[in-house]
Amino acid sequence: MPNTTFIDTNKLPRKQTSEGELTEILNKELVGAKNVHGSLRWLKSGEKFKADAGDKHQLIYLMEGKGRINLENKDHDVTKGMGIYLGPSETATISAAGDTVKLFHLIVPKIPR
Repeated sequence: MPNTTFIDTNKLPRKQTSEGELTEILNKELVGAKNVHGSLRWLKSGEKFKADAGDKHQLIYLMEGKGRINLENKDHDVTKGMGIYLGPSETATISAAGDTVKLFHLIVPKIPR
């Protein structure tokens, strides 16, 4: 049976970036994760986060607040519990609509065939 690792995300350091505040919660350094990266991100009103396309799959889930996702040049209003999956060639921009938005961002590399 695999070991369970509990990560208290409230105790992890936050970094201020040009795309909101960021805390890495799942990576090689924290838990030995080799093929996945997870982070929490907080966007204040007026801040945006662009999930760039690349050789990866991405899941972005809105944990708190209200926001807007721009996908293929169309805006979509989103609220808590909504999210978006992005394949390797897709990109999206997420912005806060009002108060702070909390996002969970999971990245998994594209597995070669």
